[in-house]
Amino acid sequence: MHAITDWLRGLSGPVVYAVVGGMVFTEDALFFSFFIPGETAAVLGGFIAHQGSVSLGWMVLVVVCAAVLGDSAGYEIGRHLGPTILRARPLRRHARRVETAQDLIRRRGPAAVFVGRFIAFFRPLVPSLAGMSRMPYRRFLFYNALGGLAWAVGFTLLGYFAGAAYTRVEGTVGRVAALAIAGLVAVSLLVWFLRRHHARGGAASDDDGADGGRGLSDEDGRGP
Repeated sequence: MHAITDWLRGLSGPVVYAVVGGMVFTEDALFFSFFIPGETAAVLGGFIAHQGSVSLGWMVLVVVCAAVLGDSAGYEIGRHLGPTILRARPLRRHARRVETAQDLIRRRGPAAVFVGRFIAFFRPLVPSLAGMSRMPYRRFLFYNALGGLAWAVGFTLLGYFAGAAYTRVEGTVGRVAALAIAGLVAVSLLVWFLRRHHARGGAASDDDGADGGRGLSDEDGRGP
């Protein structure tokens, strides 16, 4: 996190807007690019805005526009390429999730566009599936804009307020993490010691039982 924020903070304002907006747009437009962290980009954009490098208002506007335009591009991709998209290798690995997204669109219609915006796997997938299903674009655009606005404002502000909290608790988090790690190590050592002690005790009991059994056999063999 430090490396990314330091890198973004070192860039000029327009470049920061472009990087954050590009990440959000790419995740939404390229339905199969599940590794483009659009959600993370929105949070980081808010975080950088708290640092004073960029304006919070402009950052929110950039993220909203990128989210809405990215979904619209995904819709057009699905509308023109059709079922061929579903044969792409990244989607074949997630066939069950794709079926769930298709079922969501069948059951919820355009509302699935709004709901899918807040589900990580569905976010880059639902717009293209909506285009494949020939959902009217005006209806799609309404729910797309509504979801993009709520999502972008929410996560950008989350990053902004997290930045305020982070500066206050950064030192405390470091100390707490060290104490937690030390506690885990101590507990692990105690569990290992108790298991080893229990294993030795069980082995000793087995040896005593075996010796006792041999003694009884010998006595029975000697007779009176």
